Amino acid sequence: MNLQAAHRRKQSIFRRVVLGLIGVFFALPLIGMVEFTTRAPGGGRSLHTWATLFNVRVIDADYPELKTGLLSSAGLVVLTVAIMLVMLVPTMTWVRLRLPGLRRTVEFVCLLPLTIPAIVLVVGLAPVYAWVSYFLGESSLWLAFAYVVLVLPYAYRALDAGLTSIDVKTLAEAARSLGAGWPTVMWRIILPNVRTAVLSAAFLSVALVLGEFTIASLFSRDNLQVAINQLGKRDASLAIAAALAAMVLAFTVLFAMSFVGTGRRSHRPEEN
Repeated sequence: MNLQAAHRRKQSIFRRVVLGLIGVFFALPLIGMVEFTTRAPGGGRSLHTWATLFNVRVIDADYPELKTGLLSSAGLVVLTVAIMLVMLVPTMTWVRLRLPGLRRTVEFVCLLPLTIPAIVLVVGLAPVYAWVSYFLGESSLWLAFAYVVLVLPYAYRALDAGLTSIDVKTLAEAARSLGAGWPTVMWRIILPNVRTAVLSAAFLSVALVLGEFTIASLFSRDNLQVAINQLGKRDASLAIAAALAAMVLAFTVLFAMSFVGTGRRSHRPEEN
């Protein structure tokens, strides 16, 4: 027993040391960003940069690129998540129900973007976006089609875990036997049972879209990261503050993901 207790203590100490080192590794750059954005021109500390960042009138008048990039990223988040869910959830459900032999093929296609660098994707998508710009215009919102490709691997894994945790075939057949149509099966049977997986896929997509720079920059489109890059050429302090605020927002979204759906499960009555 003493040996086991000593072993557990060593494991606990090791975990704390590792977590502490990881925390320091991630905290130091953030502390440096805060320190840089609170420097006053004459020495000392000032919150002028942060006050400017959250002053809507000043940003609208003096830094319109930041407002444009933020609005573009907000629209891209909504459009990317909507396209991803509409495309993946019915497809993955249908494959499990009717075409189980294609499951590995669908998985391969969805995970393929992980192996393709963003610059290669841009080269391949350039001819496609030439036609998109011709028919739909040059709005930054159409980057959502490229972003859906980027989020496919992460969204697929999240949704696959949710669909694996339930008996999709039994639920669908039971609903169909009671006269439910396929839209009803998807909306009232499948989605409520994979709610947490859907939200996880959505949150991962939000984090990726908010942090994407390469594709938007190479296509000369506006999003938050491109705006921050442009702002850095005019006001480095404000650009760092905007980058830190965007990072905190993405972290908050991902942190909230771990609590989604847990409240409802914790209130379920215990089975006898």
